[in-house]
Amino acid sequence: MSALTARLTRCAAALGLLLTAVACGSGPRDERLTVMVPWSGDEFQAFYTVIKTFEEDTGVQVDLEVTRAQTQQLDAAVAAGAPPDLAVLPSVGALNQYAGDLQPLGDPITEEYAQPFRGLGTVGGRVLAVPVKADVKSLIWFNPTVTRAPRSTSPSALRALSGRATGAWCLGLASGPTSGWPGADWIADILLSQHGTDAYKKWLSGRLRWNSPQVSAAWRAWRGIVAGSVEGASVRRFADAANGMTTKPPTCFFGHGTLSAMGFPDSAAAGTAYDFVTSAPEPVRRLEVSADFVGRFTTNPNAGRLITYLSGAEAQRTWVNEPGGYGFSANSRVRPEEYANSAQRRIAAMLRPDSGHTLCFSAADAMTPDLSAAFYRAVLDYTSDESLLRTLLDGLDQVRSSRGGSPVPPDRLCAPPS
Repeated sequence: MSALTARLTRCAAALGLLLTAVACGSGPRDERLTVMVPWSGDEFQAFYTVIKTFEEDTGVQVDLEVTRAQTQQLDAAVAAGAPPDLAVLPSVGALNQYAGDLQPLGDPITEEYAQPFRGLGTVGGRVLAVPVKADVKSLIWFNPTVTRAPRSTSPSALRALSGRATGAWCLGLASGPTSGWPGADWIADILLSQHGTDAYKKWLSGRLRWNSPQVSAAWRAWRGIVAGSVEGASVRRFADAANGMTTKPPTCFFGHGTLSAMGFPDSAAAGTAYDFVTSAPEPVRRLEVSADFVGRFTTNPNAGRLITYLSGAEAQRTWVNEPGGYGFSANSRVRPEEYANSAQRRIAAMLRPDSGHTLCFSAADAMTPDLSAAFYRAVLDYTSDESLLRTLLDGLDQVRSSRGGSPVPPDRLCAPPS
């Protein structure tokens, strides 16, 4: 039994919402802190390695609360007056939802971070969270040993490439409470590449309806691309589907999304078993990006020590190079050549100021939690029945009217890295 498994076994007490406490112990409270995280598998292991180094260096014991139902668990903890010291917030929408409960961090902590990531942790003029893990979503994946890179990644070219052939795309939409997000990311990516940053920002700010010609066209373009791969997709896990690209023989040939979500095994060599092109057709250089933020809920001084450590370049270098984690740093001191994986190096270069790309924050992650949840649900329903599109988009307009659009100011949604 591994050390991690042993600690998980000893600490599996709170299971009401699939919550597991990791690194439980009996140290003095002033030498401990709690961190709630949504990660599992390789992503969790990469983070856990960084946490172990912090514990060894400081003597502070970190109790990790691992939950697959973070929104419900964090809501309950905050309402009960017993929040974790720190929590990983997977979206800007969630960050804004808890703005009144978070402790300010101070400006210097994000000064090394590139835009648009740096400004997204600020709410009401206060820095409330740090983007500790970044991703690029606008990527088309393929196995170069069995197929060539797409010559064009426009929706019409991708539709012609896959046709209506069964299984061309490694499509999985199941992901627990957030099932549907892979389709939501791709639809937003199509809107961004086809209609530009102005339409993208108007859509998120509520000045462009869900049922507008631009947004509805993005939905139809996505459904046309994956037409031959939708059977069973609603109940197929994203990583399980993506793994089909690297099996022998492969069960599918193309995928869309972040490297960290693809779930490629460590034994699969970048550039040989998998490779990518950006989904923005030239000369478009607009990319959809995302980040996980860490916010502080208590005045525990050890929480401040950990969040400073996690956001620093040294910890970030360790984190992004852990096997299977495939993360990226928005800290400008972590340079592309410092990534061990060749695919990561190429993707990390897109986040640099000299890349020439415009980075737009993930649409669903920039929405209020209620609206993003409705977005994911609509993707699942549309996957099952194309005729529902107008009804679904009208429903999303209604949700936005009642719950609000993106809490992120439009001028912070897109920016060249700087």
